[in-house]
Amino acid sequence: MSILVRDLTKNFGSQTAVNNVSFEIKKGNIVGFLGPNGAGKSTTMKMITGTLPADSGQVEVDGIDVALQPLEVKKHIGYLPEHNPLYLDMYVHEFLRFCGGIYGLSGKKLKNRVSELVDLCGLKKEQNKQIGTLSKGYRQRVGLAQALVHDPSVLILDEPTTGLDPNQIIEIRNLILSISQDKTVLLSTHIMQEVQALCNRAIIIKEGKLVADQAVSELTEEKEKFTIKIELEKHADLSFWTTHQEVNSLKLVTETEYLLEATRDIRKDIFKWATQNDVDLVGISLEKGNMEEVFHKLTQNN
Repeated sequence: MSILVRDLTKNFGSQTAVNNVSFEIKKGNIVGFLGPNGAGKSTTMKMITGTLPADSGQVEVDGIDVALQPLEVKKHIGYLPEHNPLYLDMYVHEFLRFCGGIYGLSGKKLKNRVSELVDLCGLKKEQNKQIGTLSKGYRQRVGLAQALVHDPSVLILDEPTTGLDPNQIIEIRNLILSISQDKTVLLSTHIMQEVQALCNRAIIIKEGKLVADQAVSELTEEKEKFTIKIELEKHADLSFWTTHQEVNSLKLVTETEYLLEATRDIRKDIFKWATQNDVDLVGISLEKGNMEEVFHKLTQNN
């Protein structure tokens, strides 16, 4: 188990920021850690990394208890906080050597590691520039590089694409995917498309409490309804299905495309009907919900 969180609680005065939260993350997973502002995401991440003590509960990373061995556990974690802490007057390669030195790297090993990270994080053209002169996208790359300098098994990334333009967001997403092949990644974000693009699982908290912990594919499945997309070779009359007892609605999207909402998956029935009535089907697929809808449903104030 790469990350184990059990009954984790943190109070700030009379306010409970994290309330008895528990979850486990196995190696090789990219997990989205979601919640509204003030839900306790960053506080939980800080407790996992050992930068903030828990009031109660337990955190283990690679089997190491964070409270009992805080320095040892940091060797296993790469951490990119929400506010990327960089020394703006340092040069990229200088900063990465400095970070590597903190983790005990030196000599040829440090030189080779910095060279690897410069290539991996797309910093070759920027390595001799001062960090303060870089765009935010490249600063995030530098932040990811420092988080990876000691080759950790676990990455904790808090809002890694906040404030980036669409092109930079795609670049950072691809970078995270490329570096996560043999690592465990816990990723906090407010961008729901990012969760669907990167994560195989999502943990959602609200007001410090865990409200969901499932595979993204399961979260985005609508349990109460089935929306079926029907694509035709040419326009055909599908009004027959409006009389079907298991069909709630039928919507014509384009001349050759319908969206049908039913109480169960009736794709086989539609295919059989189309064959019997010489209706040329191009495609028929089950539409899933999206993470924005799921997030709103689970975290809205009632």
